[in-house]
Amino acid sequence: MATRVWVAAATQPDLVMQALILAGGEGTRLRPLTSTVPKPVVPILDRPHLVHMADWLKRFGVDDVILACGHMADGIREIAGDGTSLGIRLRYVEEPEPRGTGGAIKEAESLLDDQFLVFNGDILADLDLAPLLAHHEQTGAAATIGLIAVEDPSAFGVVVTAEDGSVEAFIEKPPRDEAPTNLVNAGVYVIEKRVLEGITPEQNVSIEREVFPALTGNGLHAIEVSGYWLDIGTPERYLEAHWDLLDGTLGGGSGLDGGPGGVSLGFDCEVDGEVNGPAWLDDEVKVAAGASVGPRAVIGAGGVIAAGAEIVDSVLLAGVEVGAGAKITGTVIASNAKIGENVTAGPDVVIGEGATVPAGTTLEPGARVAPEVS
Repeated sequence: MATRVWVAAATQPDLVMQALILAGGEGTRLRPLTSTVPKPVVPILDRPHLVHMADWLKRFGVDDVILACGHMADGIREIAGDGTSLGIRLRYVEEPEPRGTGGAIKEAESLLDDQFLVFNGDILADLDLAPLLAHHEQTGAAATIGLIAVEDPSAFGVVVTAEDGSVEAFIEKPPRDEAPTNLVNAGVYVIEKRVLEGITPEQNVSIEREVFPALTGNGLHAIEVSGYWLDIGTPERYLEAHWDLLDGTLGGGSGLDGGPGGVSLGFDCEVDGEVNGPAWLDDEVKVAAGASVGPRAVIGAGGVIAAGAEIVDSVLLAGVEVGAGAKITGTVIASNAKIGENVTAGPDVVIGEGATVPAGTTLEPGARVAPEVS
C-alpha cells in the first residue's frame, strides 16, 4: 500500500515564493505511458500532473515556477506553455545531459531567488507548507527538508533529527523493526541559494545523497509536514492517485455526482451498459449495452467500451477502444490504444499510446506493451 495521508492543508495567500520542480527524469517506472507523454504532464483524471501541482502551490502564494527538465522538454512546453493558463509564471531549464538533482538545481541558479522551494516532480501533494517555511525562517537554516510519516520506512531513506529540528543522520532503507523513525524525505525543500556555491557547474550531484549529507551539522534542518502526499512514479500509485481524487482523499471533496462512490459523466456520453461508481467518464464516451465499467474506472474522452467488456480498477486515457468481451483489471492504457475482443489484461499492466492488442490476447500481471505496437 502506497503511503498517503490527508489533513486539510492551510493556505497562506500573503506568502510569495519561488519554486523549482525537479522533472528531469524519464519516468522509467511508468513506461510505456511516459514513453510518449512527458512525466510532468501525464494526465491525472482530467488534468496534467503539473496543473495539480500548480493549483497546490498557488494557495501558498507561489506564482513563479521553474521546471528543471531534460526528457521531452518540448512536449511539456507544448502543453504548459509559459504558465499563463495555469495562473503562474513558468520558466524552463533544460539539462544538456542528466546531472542529478543537485546538478539540475545548479543549472537553474541564474533564475533563482536567494530563497526558494524545491519539489520532486514525482509527487502529487497537498501538503501544508506554512510550518515548513516558518521553521526555516525561525532557525536560519541553510536548507530545510519536509518529512512525511510512513507506515513502513524500509522502502525509503529515513531522516533522524534532534529536538530542534537539526538533521543528525540519514539512514537508507532500514529494516522496518530497526528504523529509528518513520519520517522520510517527502521531496519538498526550502533552500538558501548560498547552498549552491558548493556545487561545481556541470557537476553530476545528488541533492539528497551528497549535498544534504554534507550539510548535516552545518545548517540542515527538517520538519514533519502534514497533508496529502503520494509518489505517483509507479503504475500502482498512478492508479491510486485517481482513486484518491474520486473518493475525495485528495482535494477534500469528490468531483463525482452524488459524492464519493458516485459517477461523473462528461458531455455527449452514450451509456447503454452498466457504470458502477466510483467512476469518471470524460466527454463523448460510449459504453455499449452489456458492458460494465467500474467500480474505480476512468475513461478518457472519446473512449469506446464494446458489448460485454469489463473495466475495473483501471485508467484509460483519451480515444481508447476496448473490444467486445475484453476484461481489463488494474491496468493503465495510454491514449488511442485499441484493445481487441476477448483480451484479458491485468493487474499491473501498462499499454502504450496507439498500441494494438490483438483479439484473444492475455496480458499477464506486470506486462508492458510498447507504444504503437500491433
